[in-house]
Amino acid sequence: MIHIYKTSFGVVVRYQDKYKTSTNWDWNTFINRKNLHSCILDDLNASDVVEATEVESRICAPVDRQEVWASGVTYLRSREARMEESKDAGGGDFYSRVYDAERPELFFKSTPERVKGHHEPVRIRRDSAWNVPEPELTLFICSSGSIEGYTIGNDMSSRDIEGENPLYLPQAKSYDGATALGPCIYVPESPISQQAEIKLEICRNEETVFLGTILIDRMKRSHGELAAYLFREMSFPYGVYLMTGTGIVPPDGFTLAEGDLIKISISGIGELINYVKS
Repeated sequence: MIHIYKTSFGVVVRYQDKYKTSTNWDWNTFINRKNLHSCILDDLNASDVVEATEVESRICAPVDRQEVWASGVTYLRSREARMEESKDAGGGDFYSRVYDAERPELFFKSTPERVKGHHEPVRIRRDSAWNVPEPELTLFICSSGSIEGYTIGNDMSSRDIEGENPLYLPQAKSYDGATALGPCIYVPESPISQQAEIKLEICRNEETVFLGTILIDRMKRSHGELAAYLFREMSFPYGVYLMTGTGIVPPDGFTLAEGDLIKISISGIGELINYVKS
């Protein structure tokens, strides 16, 4: 398995339990290649070994000039949660309709500058009283439109703001510290297993206050379908990240608090850990 890390000293590749790097590797050009898995295998022939201890403490968010986009209502659980939170505003029917529609919900999530990495803080809005993390398998799609890798995404969401009116979605989803990616890009030889498990654990004062899991095969839409719609009328010269939606939603009575620890793991990729601040 190949995992690519963006670190404070450059691009690092983990392959067969060895970490390798080269001064010739530039993040934006290195990841933005079709048939990335085979390209990296060739690159490893001219690379240097790095100690694991040098990498682990210097990991950055795996983003430089890449935008982050997101998909909504791709799991039945998300459809139900969105309908419930917006029913008083009369918007519940929209979520039911988009779940069954041919066209998926796609929206802009984050500029690169607003993305947080592994062990960095994510934020809850000061003008929101109901906030949750959304753990999402996130696709890395190169500029030609092919899915080349996967990472873990934390789509922080203000449920009361979106529930008040669906038109407030950008404010509920896009703000400083509302997006986390990492800890790496997983580049398998073939597409990620549909039996890969997504796990969300939220800890408060060192105790688990929420735990949930789901398999990615519970998604209603395919990854290729989402990527194709994103690229219909847009181009991404450095590649793009696309969050694929969540099937894990904490109960309606739960909201994040400052200091909470959010742990998201996905089989084959690893674990993304963030703490909460306001």
